[in-house]
Amino acid sequence: MGALARIVEVEVLDDYVLRVTFTDGLVRELDFTPMLAEAMFATLRDAALFAAVTVDPLAGTISWPTGIDLDPDVLHGDRSSPSKFAPVARREFRLRPTG
Repeated sequence: MGALARIVEVEVLDDYVLRVTFTDGLVRELDFTPMLAEAMFATLRDAALFAAVTVDPLAGTISWPTGIDLDPDVLHGDRSSPSKFAPVARREFRLRPTG
């Protein structure tokens, strides 16, 4: 079994939509709007705060200044979210090696 895929890059595409790049070359564009209905994510309803997302290089996932971070295995699509409120994949593709 290989290493678990972790997040290496995040880009804000639109309000509550992120492009997330993983170590295995998978790129997913995820809409987080459904998650904002859950009380624990209420602070992220502020679009400016949501856009302050960064990659936590130690955990290999995304996080926000409020301390919220998400399971990279759920974001990768390997596991189901324990919540009924989960990000929705809008697009998914794999990067090809160059050179």
